[in-house]
Amino acid sequence: METAPPQTRQARWTTGDVALRLGVAPATLRSWDRRYGLGPSGHQGGRHRRWTERDIAVLERLCELTARGVPTAEAAELARAAGDVPRRASEETLALPQQGRSQSRSASSGTGGTSTAGRATTHDDADARRRVRGLGRAAVRLDAQLLDELLTDTLAEYGLVGAWERVLSPALRSIGRKWACSGDPHGERYVEAEHLLSWHLSTALRRSTGFAATAPGGRPVVLACVPREGHTLGLEALTAALGDRGVPVRMFGCAVPAGALAEAVRRAGPCAVVLWSQTRSTADPALFPLAHGPGRGLKGSRFHPAVLAAGPGWPARPTPGIHRPGGLSQALRILDGLVAIDRREGGGEGE
Repeated sequence: METAPPQTRQARWTTGDVALRLGVAPATLRSWDRRYGLGPSGHQGGRHRRWTERDIAVLERLCELTARGVPTAEAAELARAAGDVPRRASEETLALPQQGRSQSRSASSGTGGTSTAGRATTHDDADARRRVRGLGRAAVRLDAQLLDELLTDTLAEYGLVGAWERVLSPALRSIGRKWACSGDPHGERYVEAEHLLSWHLSTALRRSTGFAATAPGGRPVVLACVPREGHTLGLEALTAALGDRGVPVRMFGCAVPAGALAEAVRRAGPCAVVLWSQTRSTADPALFPLAHGPGRGLKGSRFHPAVLAAGPGWPARPTPGIHRPGGLSQALRILDGLVAIDRREGGGEGE
């Protein structure tokens, strides 16, 4: 009696299973098989495709490399080499230039040459888009380790402000659109990916910079999400950037009740208060007088802090007397000016 080949006996994953596991479409798997020969090793004509763990490991390596910005054709070469996958005479592999093949071998061996998976030398739009796609793919695949690596590398390469504006914020918007366009009647598809990306991004922001809870020469900046607002990442990015500048901050996080906001402002005696609203439904101008004071600072001085309405929930046209930054860079410029004035005037230590 003829026995099945070992790879056939081990195969057990359907194409749909593999697509769900990797966070790609089944058509993408078929394209990779057709163009690069990275298909199920035990597949026989006329039978359903079944994938082994070894097959999937090769595809996971391909996904990891493309998430790091390596072109798909070159990533396929590297994944094939790592998984010792032989070429098929019938595959429609896109031939790499000789120089590209040489670089691929160098990257695979870890010696010589410069891998395209390494850090970008110039931060052009194409590099930023590759990073956005890479974060999205890693989040959909629930690859926590790769998310951490990509976030750490992006923050190191771009700096906090550049990373937020060019890669991190676009990545959040992209996965949000993916969730909104998923067609899931319950609205739950890809929410787990969005939450995973958000959590790892929050961790990376706190890890990437110093946190200045106290610093000499000035009053703190108070940061708080308005009542019923649970989105904090934009405010966390601003908190991290201020900490990196040595500005003392008091970050109160999500959904701060109006009474608690007024008490926090009264007790902290800040030079500025940032109120974050992500959606129009939470943006309430009635909060501005609470943030503006008056009250007494830590040393008994009277103060009237400046107020910034930050986040996309607030109307584009600012309320008179209220700063309305259009993004992280603008918010930092406004706060840099306010903090500088406060320090020149002695931090409000006397009237």
